[in-house]
Amino acid sequence: MTQIDELQHRITAALDRVAQGVARLDERVAQAVPAEPAQPGIDPAEVARLQDALDEEKLANAQLEERVRKLHETHREELEAARADAAASAAPSPEPASAPGIDVAALDLDLQRLRQSNEMLRATNEELRKALAENVGEPHLINKAMLAELEGLRAARAVEAAETQALIASLTPLLEAAAQTEEAN
Repeated sequence: MTQIDELQHRITAALDRVAQGVARLDERVAQAVPAEPAQPGIDPAEVARLQDALDEEKLANAQLEERVRKLHETHREELEAARADAAASAAPSPEPASAPGIDVAALDLDLQRLRQSNEMLRATNEELRKALAENVGEPHLINKAMLAELEGLRAARAVEAAETQALIASLTPLLEAAAQTEEAN
């Protein structure tokens, strides 16, 4: 037990000496470091030149952003005009005011949604096939496949509803004309 006490005393004394040495080193470093760091030579002309270059780049960037915005706007307007022309040429005759209009844009969006969900279903099924080929049954892939299939069914249902509305809108004027002709006879 006395050996342990003696070793503990020696270790404590050594740690005190190390702490005193570190304190002396800190004092030397504090004295050696100047109060104000020396500033590198800054050339005001170079700073002004760099500032001018930065301002020019900012201006060029703003001009490019404005051009891109105008191009997007022009493209959107051209696309809307093309869609309007396509819709006008696709309609064989004007419909009566009481007939519901065919929403071609909604039908197109539903078809795009159907295509996307089918693509997602194909990709998920491919991942599932790979996992099953490796004898690794992964529940999250099965869940993804089921969700993709449900989304595909929902999209198909939306397309069917839109097609039905388009058929109703197309047939309504014909049925009204037939009813008027029958009443006249």
